[in-house]
Amino acid sequence: MDLILIRHPEVAVDAGICYGQSDVPLRRDVRDLASMLSARMEELNAPVCIDGWHTSPLQRCASIAHALGANAHIDARLAEMHFGAWEGCAWDTIDRALIDAWAADIEHARPHGGESFAQFARRVIAWFEAACVDQQAVHVIAHAGVMRVLASHLLGIARENALQWPLDFGAIAWFRRVRGQWLLVRWNA
Repeated sequence: MDLILIRHPEVAVDAGICYGQSDVPLRRDVRDLASMLSARMEELNAPVCIDGWHTSPLQRCASIAHALGANAHIDARLAEMHFGAWEGCAWDTIDRALIDAWAADIEHARPHGGESFAQFARRVIAWFEAACVDQQAVHVIAHAGVMRVLASHLLGIARENALQWPLDFGAIAWFRRVRGQWLLVRWNA
């Protein structure tokens, strides 16, 4: 089985803003972006999407899935982590003590009042376990957090480690299950 994850392209939000589940638009024309993503998938010789793209309901992902011309399987479990009161705030305006409290217990702390990282991960993994059963290939337009949770889950590494991996806007991550074991084919491609 192949699992192809594509992070949504750049959003029309100023740098340094926490936008988690805020429904923000893409910075560029969605048709152009979809065309570029299709070409990159072809260059990488990635499996062709047959059964439609799985996607978050947030427009920065769902609009790409629709523009790719495929049937879109919209699932709220694929939405980015909810940052509660921090949504829409500049990171440098959030009380440093609250950010430090969150960093001290990244799995369970929720000083923002939204989801803990553990709650978010359970939601994403529940999607994976439901959607990726007996499939040849699953294609997903995702958020960075979703991709990192799935990477840590599939590869059996600590989530805190996967949070450190670079992941560009529009990046492709490709996983393949071979004889029951998940392998990373591409990261940030």
